[in-house]
Amino acid sequence: MTEQPPDRVAGYERRFNTLFAEYFDTLGTTLDAPSFSRFTPDCVELLRDLSLRGGKRMRVVLLHEAARLVTDEPVAGLDAAALSVELLQTHGLVHDDLIDDSATRRGGPSTYYAFREKFPLHPRAALALTVLAGDLALALSLRVLLEARLPVELRQAMVEVQTRAAADTFVGQIVDLERDFTAAPDDDLLHTVADHKSARYSVLGPLRLGLLAAGARPDAHEPELSRYARLVGICGQMRDDYLDLFGDAAAMGKPIGTDLREGRHTYTVVRLLSAVSGPERAFVQQALGDPACTPETVAEIRAIAERAGVADRMRADMRRYAEQAREVAAHWRPRWREDAVAFFERLPRWSVERTA
Repeated sequence: MTEQPPDRVAGYERRFNTLFAEYFDTLGTTLDAPSFSRFTPDCVELLRDLSLRGGKRMRVVLLHEAARLVTDEPVAGLDAAALSVELLQTHGLVHDDLIDDSATRRGGPSTYYAFREKFPLHPRAALALTVLAGDLALALSLRVLLEARLPVELRQAMVEVQTRAAADTFVGQIVDLERDFTAAPDDDLLHTVADHKSARYSVLGPLRLGLLAAGARPDAHEPELSRYARLVGICGQMRDDYLDLFGDAAAMGKPIGTDLREGRHTYTVVRLLSAVSGPERAFVQQALGDPACTPETVAEIRAIAERAGVADRMRADMRRYAEQAREVAAHWRPRWREDAVAFFERLPRWSVERTA
């Protein structure tokens, strides 16, 4: 492989961002909204703003590279699939920020807080419009596939992949909330949450869509695709949890310590609680779930965690799961194209070593 993952990612990101902007430019002419409606254009504009504001487009990368496992020729349907996976991601971001009461996302206001600012005297309307904007993104993610100029069988198969991915994600969100009612969740529980909440729509879904578009049958390789996706999803969730305490807020575009303030039993929090005792553990437990937890308190907890070796353990765990994912991808060599297989081998390790 002549290109390293960051170079390949940057190329896909640039091309897709142009495609996404063009999609939103024409959406107003294809969305059947009453001419008198002022709120519908507001919803669309906020979806556009959030969608185009940033992100590494890793789902788009996985989609294209999955097709390249089969062929290096142009593949019809990838643009529609890419729009679908990113619209589903937008849906997830809108609802995640509502669930988490997050004020910012990707360096700007969350959709929920944008509506709260727009309707300061109508909080129920702000909440309702946020839910509906997220629902609209979900519906658009399916509509873009149904309207793609592709054979009916392929369109139907792609819609089934995305519908299944969305349903798995919703279940993942439910068990993610349920996890925080568990006093001491173990890794098996945390892995299951990561698999349902993110791996199945962020990794497995794009893999299936790319292979389908290229003419392959992903169902024939389901166990290994699912295992790769699960491992990459675990790496990604660990990385997110790690950065929430040990990351750079400016680079991420959102504050650190959110998981602590919300009382979330993440990989980092669980490892921290198991690594400390006495006054330090009491200090962490007092801050856990306190929405008024100050940046100074978060900084002190970060220092406690670093002294206890939590940061080192998290990095080691991420590398271990990334290596397991690499080994899964390495077994694809006899079947699929060397160049694309090499990309999937390198991607897990690179993705966990990114700093933002």
